[in-house]
Amino acid sequence: MKAIVKQTPVLEGDINALSSKNYTTRYMLVGALADGTSTIRFPAHSEDSDAMRRCIRDLGAELIETDDTMTIRGFGRHPKAVSELDVGNAGAVLRFLMSVAAFCPDVTFVNKYPDSLGKRPHSDLITALSGMNVSIDHNGGKLPITIRGGQPKGGRIEVSGNVSSQYLSSLLFMTPLLGEDSEIVVLHDLKSKVVVGQTLEVIAQAGIQIEASSDLMHYRVPGRQRYEPKEYIVQGDYPGSAAILAAAAVTQSNVRVLRLEETSKQGERAVIDVLRAMNVPLTHERGIVHVKGNGKLKAVEFDGDHFTDAVLAMVAAAVFAEGTSRFYNVENLRYKECDRITDYLNELRKAGADVEETQSEIIVHGKPEGVEGGVEINAHYDHRVIMALTVVGLRSKQGLTINDAHHVAKSYPQYFDHLKSIGAQVELVD
Repeated sequence: MKAIVKQTPVLEGDINALSSKNYTTRYMLVGALADGTSTIRFPAHSEDSDAMRRCIRDLGAELIETDDTMTIRGFGRHPKAVSELDVGNAGAVLRFLMSVAAFCPDVTFVNKYPDSLGKRPHSDLITALSGMNVSIDHNGGKLPITIRGGQPKGGRIEVSGNVSSQYLSSLLFMTPLLGEDSEIVVLHDLKSKVVVGQTLEVIAQAGIQIEASSDLMHYRVPGRQRYEPKEYIVQGDYPGSAAILAAAAVTQSNVRVLRLEETSKQGERAVIDVLRAMNVPLTHERGIVHVKGNGKLKAVEFDGDHFTDAVLAMVAAAVFAEGTSRFYNVENLRYKECDRITDYLNELRKAGADVEETQSEIIVHGKPEGVEGGVEINAHYDHRVIMALTVVGLRSKQGLTINDAHHVAKSYPQYFDHLKSIGAQVELVD
């Protein structure tokens, strides 16, 4: 599907933020790992969350779902023996379930997206699990991956946090169920610490005790614990809403996004601070972000590791800011659905943006007058790239055509519908 995005001067209206994908997948996982029935209110619906639904069903969880409620009867420490699991293009789901699969005798994670998830590395988690009495066959640290477990062992576990925090989160979900106590030591650096905080928050809500050091680099995990069946309420999603807020920021707008908690632990909540620093007129009260955009922005500098999944949307806004913006400490963006630095910036240049990169930063020389556009650009199978490029299209003199725009469904299937509901001129073509 192609998205033809035309220059749109004015946006106006209200949008209910999607439910958080990150919290939904984590709540589904702890529900599956519980002995008993858990309830999730307002679960997210996207390709990633659907991948978790599909896989925990395959592993033996029983799911019943109505419009806004999901009940899960979990399998606890005893997932069903299955031969294959299909996580689609969902990297977090793959990594979380690699540790769960260690309780199974022989599971292969298949490679359905060789040009996206199939290219992403998982070696650090493979190394950690291999030291826990788990045998793993893999393709140079990439899919397909076969895990032969059944009797994983605790003890001292070392895992690198250089590439992704998802490896650590995976181990934190699994180790409380082991027969032994565990000590998890994070080697090198730890990316996206805020997201690890979300993992710890959800695990604690499920009744599990984990002792974490203040720098999140060292953990003591008592074994022989049980996840308790609980009721969870999923909050609104900041990463997806970031693109909507960026679109409002670069246009003449009067847009409200609802269900965004001021006290949320989502790191992407920092987009409110970024936009304020850009001089975007906005308020954030009672869970509502209200943007009255005038299209006039100033350049900023921010540590992008604090809001990884919203960096691309903020870069899109910075394309139209006065001055030079810099988003640093973002090397982990290179290891996502695509290289979100080089691939994304190449598409921005096609649209007329003036951008530079180093190994770990994105530099944007803003063009307040807008960019020319009038070209076809590629999505690289990446939902975050699609959403961010759409923001740029709204301020492109000749618009933009985004190829493979259907991949936005990975996290935000309603993205284009929501944009059109507030006035964006977008045409979808099969």
